[in-house]
Amino acid sequence: MDEQPVRTVTVDCFPESLARYRDGYAIVAVDVIRATTTAVTGVVLNRRCFPTPSIEVAVPLAARLDNPLLVGELGGNMPYGFHLTNSPAALALREDVSRPMILLSTAGTKVLCAAGGGRTAVYAACLRNYTAQVRCLAARHSKVAVIGAGTRGEFREEDQICCAWIAERLIDAGYRPGNEQTEQLVERWSSAPLEAFLGSKSVEYLTNTGQLRDLDFILEHIDDIDAVFPLENGEITMQPACEYVEKHDSHSSPSSWSETLRSP
Repeated sequence: MDEQPVRTVTVDCFPESLARYRDGYAIVAVDVIRATTTAVTGVVLNRRCFPTPSIEVAVPLAARLDNPLLVGELGGNMPYGFHLTNSPAALALREDVSRPMILLSTAGTKVLCAAGGGRTAVYAACLRNYTAQVRCLAARHSKVAVIGAGTRGEFREEDQICCAWIAERLIDAGYRPGNEQTEQLVERWSSAPLEAFLGSKSVEYLTNTGQLRDLDFILEHIDDIDAVFPLENGEITMQPACEYVEKHDSHSSPSSWSETLRSP
């Protein structure tokens, strides 16, 4: 009888880390604040989504699409000529879903675009669909790398917690941690409440720039989508999640964390 392959899950960070996971790995890109949350939010509303790694790629792509919506930021600033910053809350309010979205961000879309090509699968994931993502991975892939986007050289807490929750549930399903960092992150975040990442610099940035509605949106939409979002031919698409034998309870959050952060 043939031996079953050892199933592993590894948590890592930054686009540069993808070179370690060239062959045989399914890649899960995570940028909770805010690129993958924005991408997932757009696609679940039936908007086409094309992540791009740079302005140099986004501009010619926009010329080939019909009336695209340019969404994103670089270094926290909305590029000239763009219609919307990288805001899932603002995107969710728009009714022009027939317009395809070109998405650009400082970190998250770079991970997605660097991961594409030559691998078994690449997924965009966030706190909206982490349980669905686990079910899909457990059913389809034996080697998984969950990659946090990273910002300004830091593996931000909001990405750590999402990556760790995905890894933990895969370990529960029989996967082995791929390295010591994975074990440490799972141990750190396993029983942590959702509000544990509110001290991150990403949250500080949203607070200082008056964009806390995005934080509210993220924390009011925890594990509410039963689908996965693979990157296929440069476009993020949506597929139903595979069945998974054990579904963990979702984490909950107060109705408005921004009110907490605004309080003295």
